[in-house]
Amino acid sequence: MSDEEILDGEEEIYTLVLEDDEGTEYEFEVLAELEIEDETYRVLMPLSQEEEDEDVIVVLKVVYDEEGNEFMSEIDDDEELEMVVNAWEELEENLEV
Repeated sequence: MSDEEILDGEEEIYTLVLEDDEGTEYEFEVLAELEIEDETYRVLMPLSQEEEDEDVIVVLKVVYDEEGNEFMSEIDDDEELEMVVNAWEELEENLEV
């Protein structure tokens, strides 16, 4: 995984490039990083999505291996995922005010 920072005028856009198990790379814009119950989650938007999919977001959990290397993991627990999505929606509502 690599982190990049794109400067678009005055606004900074943070991107991540994630690689799946087959080695295919996908680029995401980082919409938010949330700290919830001592865990870190990232809300991402695919940069290569089609117009009809423009509201698609991806929520991943930040995990670390034994050497301290950072990885992104899917959230398998439905309650945990719902908690993170609710926190994201609340943050998004507050930002729109």
